[in-house]
Amino acid sequence: MMSKPPLTLYLAAPRGFCAGVDRAIKIVEMALEKWGAPVYVRHEIVHNKFVVDGLREKGAVFVEELDECPADRPVIFSAHGVPKAVPAEAERREMVYVDATCPLVSKVHIEAERHHRNGLQMVMIGHAGHPETLGTMGQLPDGEVILVETVQDVASITPRDPEKLAFITQTTLSVDDTADIVAALQARFPAIVGPHKEDICYATTNRQEAVKAVAAKIDALLVIGAPNSSNSKRLVEVGETAGCTYAQLVQRSDDIDWRALEGIRTLGLTAGASAPEVLVNEVIDAFRSRYDVTVDTVETAIENVEFKVPRVLREPA
Repeated sequence: MMSKPPLTLYLAAPRGFCAGVDRAIKIVEMALEKWGAPVYVRHEIVHNKFVVDGLREKGAVFVEELDECPADRPVIFSAHGVPKAVPAEAERREMVYVDATCPLVSKVHIEAERHHRNGLQMVMIGHAGHPETLGTMGQLPDGEVILVETVQDVASITPRDPEKLAFITQTTLSVDDTADIVAALQARFPAIVGPHKEDICYATTNRQEAVKAVAAKIDALLVIGAPNSSNSKRLVEVGETAGCTYAQLVQRSDDIDWRALEGIRTLGLTAGASAPEVLVNEVIDAFRSRYDVTVDTVETAIENVEFKVPRVLREPA
């Protein structure tokens, strides 16, 4: 029997589920326990096929818009947040709804509203079309939020009053890229008001720092996450920027391109904030079947954040 080639696998920590994702999944599970199936969920509760499929098997029905939901069944809003018009429409239809918006996204919503009340126009740094960006921009009337995605965008925006501006950001962006955009905004609009505390969430920041810590040690990086997961895609980009010559996003072990990894001796492995640990273990097992694997955990932060589920789910039915 041929011996397997040696491989040192550097496991980034923190990785995987963040507190907001954990809470959102718990909300769907508790809603199913409380009200029975089906429970409707507007948009994927979190961006992970494995998680969504698991909840679907338990009786969750995923839809894109509220008008696809019957009025007599509960509906849950995803962790990414929703425009204000969505809960307003649910109330008009007298629906039971539970908001699973991550509290750190809600913080950005509150911030935007506060600045709006103070007469400031918002500049949002985010990705066009991402549900979190749509939800945050939908907190304010049309025209009150200007979206910028790149440093180049900053040069072309025309705010109502350059002296009355504030900026907010999507919570799942690249920390370094966002810093460059903020610097461009501050250079062009010196009076612009920033958030009291960084909008990019602790989990996004921590996972990016962990990738930077393993980048110098590895021949290749795999990030477990969905192709529509913003924070997962940012981890690939952070790895590439930090010097990884091969950085790849995979949803499951089936997606691994083994030919591209031929000859590697070191591998970095992490998971986006909506990827469960079971998929990390699945990938490690796939490598064990081909390599003599030594796992070395590289921990850059310890997370102990926990968010409570809404009271409606903690009360008896």
